[in-house]
Amino acid sequence: MTLAIIAIIIGFAGLIWSADRFVSGAAGIARNLGMAPIMIGLTIVALGTSAPEIVVAIEASLLNHSQLAVGNAIGSNLANIGLVLGITALVSPIPISSSIIVRELPLLLFATMGALLFLSDNYLGVIDGIVFLLTLSGILYYLINNKSHQPNVEEEADVDLIPDIPMVKGWLLFFLGLTALIISARILVWGAKDIALAMGVSDLVVGLTVVAVGTSLPELAATVASAIKGHHDIALGNIIGSNLFNLLAVMAMPALINPSALEPEVFSRDYLSMAAITLFLASILYFHRLRAGAGKSIDDLTAPRKMGRIGRIEGALLLLGYVAYYYILFP
Repeated sequence: MTLAIIAIIIGFAGLIWSADRFVSGAAGIARNLGMAPIMIGLTIVALGTSAPEIVVAIEASLLNHSQLAVGNAIGSNLANIGLVLGITALVSPIPISSSIIVRELPLLLFATMGALLFLSDNYLGVIDGIVFLLTLSGILYYLINNKSHQPNVEEEADVDLIPDIPMVKGWLLFFLGLTALIISARILVWGAKDIALAMGVSDLVVGLTVVAVGTSLPELAATVASAIKGHHDIALGNIIGSNLFNLLAVMAMPALINPSALEPEVFSRDYLSMAAITLFLASILYFHRLRAGAGKSIDDLTAPRKMGRIGRIEGALLLLGYVAYYYILFP
């Protein structure tokens, strides 16, 4: 078991390092090819935040451990909202942008409720995977068109983060990052599988806990560090975007590669818990919108501006919800 723990640590470290190189290389290539900065930010950079989860899901599915891949997707969404946003709000309240409430949040709710219907039969098949990827493509198309007509300061800041590197260096980083991602994911899946066997728990539980928290650690570290520095305006948008990719891209991998029946608990316990904490986050955001919108016109509500903050009490409630899920998982 010691070797398995070492493998998981090496796997996580490798995923974090390689995902950064992979995204830098891919974004640099796209920039050299003349791809619009907004499109790079919404596709390549956004994909990069979920690259560890996606590659782990592919490797797990290829090795016939689809339950681990599904657990990783659901567990990462739970961790992003309950753990990452909860702890960040405790450190420093998170500003809420009106554009998130009007644009990104409804898309996350739509994806969450849509995936719920597809998983309610406790089977993840090829049709499900195709629908998930088509839905993600439609969402990205909508966001790219929407943002290209409504640029704002936050998006301009994202554009500045896109690396301006030579084409050759871009390709080197891309292939180096991709190769390291695949190797790191395989090491991680091997370690997770051995831990599951040693502890007598299922692949699903390991995916929901160890793997999910591990792949969410970079987002937690980056978000909390930004909060301490007072630069976490886009933290909420990043989490919502990451959760969209987890639901529609990560979940599609086991569906397409290794279609299989799901354990009944995946829907009745895990997915419903994830949907519940997502709806709770939505209720917090809509409450702030209603409070900020008292006496305001529709134009005022849709204009890019701040609409309150996720405060420490709300952060504590999100974190408490995440802890409560663990109580349900390990009664």
